[in-house]
Amino acid sequence: MKANYLKHIFSAALVVAVSLGNVSCINDLDISSIDPQSSSSFDQDAAFVKQYALLGLTGQKGLAGTPDLDGQDEGESGFYRTIFNCQELPTDECVWVWQDNVDIPQFTNIAWNSSSQRTEWVYVRLGYDITQMNFFLDQIADKTDEESVRQRAEVRFLRALHYAYFLDLFGKAPFKEHFDNELPVEKGGKDLYDFIQKELDECVADMYEPGQAPFGRADKAANWLLRARVYLNAAVYTGTADYENAKLYADKVINSGYYELCDDYKLMFMADNDQNEKAMKEIILPIRQDGMKTRNYGGSTYLICGTRTGGMPHMGTTNGWSCLIARNALVYKFFDEDKVPMIPENVEVPGQSDFANDEAIDSWDAQYGVRTQDMIETAGDDRAMYYSGAGGGKRTMDPKSITGFQSGLSIVKWQNIRSDGASTSHTEYPDTDIPLFRLAEAYLTRAEANFRLNQKSLAWEDIKTLRAKRGCTKQPTLNELTEMYLLDEWSREFYLEGRRRSDLIRFDCFTTDKYLWDWKGGVKEGKSVSDIYNVYPIPATDLNNNNNMHQNEGY
Repeated sequence: MKANYLKHIFSAALVVAVSLGNVSCINDLDISSIDPQSSSSFDQDAAFVKQYALLGLTGQKGLAGTPDLDGQDEGESGFYRTIFNCQELPTDECVWVWQDNVDIPQFTNIAWNSSSQRTEWVYVRLGYDITQMNFFLDQIADKTDEESVRQRAEVRFLRALHYAYFLDLFGKAPFKEHFDNELPVEKGGKDLYDFIQKELDECVADMYEPGQAPFGRADKAANWLLRARVYLNAAVYTGTADYENAKLYADKVINSGYYELCDDYKLMFMADNDQNEKAMKEIILPIRQDGMKTRNYGGSTYLICGTRTGGMPHMGTTNGWSCLIARNALVYKFFDEDKVPMIPENVEVPGQSDFANDEAIDSWDAQYGVRTQDMIETAGDDRAMYYSGAGGGKRTMDPKSITGFQSGLSIVKWQNIRSDGASTSHTEYPDTDIPLFRLAEAYLTRAEANFRLNQKSLAWEDIKTLRAKRGCTKQPTLNELTEMYLLDEWSREFYLEGRRRSDLIRFDCFTTDKYLWDWKGGVKEGKSVSDIYNVYPIPATDLNNNNNMHQNEGY
């Protein structure tokens, strides 16, 4: 990355705003250029759609070619992928097996520094998106028609979401509210926390009522759920807990009158989750994805292709990257260590060429009870979506080092397969939307808030309600509902959805020895690491170009 690029991003007069131009985006809208230095017109509706497209696209020509961010690896620098990597790869949920890739050992072991490229990618992406949102908001600042008012409210929500990720990941943000030549100022801690809550409070009245927005646009329930999320983490962000407000806003989402928990977990992560009514009733705000119209190497392509390898049956994609596998700690949240369905050690796995098709692999796997359905039945939990069968090679739960895709179980939660059996739009690039907000978060937020407010029986009821919808054959007793049980339930419900690091930090488990997992701290059995890693470093490149920003302690 060029040393002066962050200066270009955050000095708005130099922003490459032409990157808002000429993209075929969601709902077939073509987005015209809104570069204030190259176009005399402003296409408001097209520019508005681009604000949502920033969540799911990385540039102007699909997979690669004209990236949003000059000088960046386009496949690595999208909104969701950069956040996912920071929130998942250092945690107890998954491992990126290609340990020779840039910054991957540091993320696996929680050992990055201020020159980390991956932390820079997410920092630049968040700042870039906010700059585009500021430009849009300035352009429509004086408009009072109903649609402009609603668009302004939704973009303020999206900007607050981005600042919430800055607060969560870095503890601070390079802060601006307008598109101008001024460098951002540093805003963090309680100041940034208060700004986010104020923004969400001021814009909510002009957003759609719950369930009334077109699928893919934010409504009041999305606003309330983001507020609940930020309130739940108040002690981390400000030093003062606010579980009462976390509970209040989770209540508002649950009692909104529209959203319902889905009674078939897998439906929310399939290619028709934007058409299946059960899935849509739980998904409050998705990132729209389409195998023909929104091709990129982030988003659900990353989640589906990254968790598959050649030979796995029913992949839903012809492109298995062989990258992401489960850490043992995640698998053991569903199984006792000696109960994980695995191919016996003394059984040789046939080569892939020995299987005629997916059905042949299924038939072989059925002999040893290693299909995904066997996993679900053994765990007694519909969320146990793993695969340890013959497709793709024999997995192990006890690798001496992370050497490849067989160094753990495959995760098959994300799928490019439709629930109705119809064909997807593309066999390589998924149609699967990403549920960025869904109702289960409100239930677990309320449960945790009640637990911390010494209302354990109320927390217990929400946990039982959620687990009943997930086909769980065993419910916890009231005495079994401990802090660590809650932390595990967050993982069982939301693994591989880009939030785990935040939960671990809130429970004081990310860096400490309170909870260890495989390869934490760079050793197989896990060890504690320095508390400086509870936030990411401000990229050195930004510090060199903006003296308003200061490095986080310890970096």
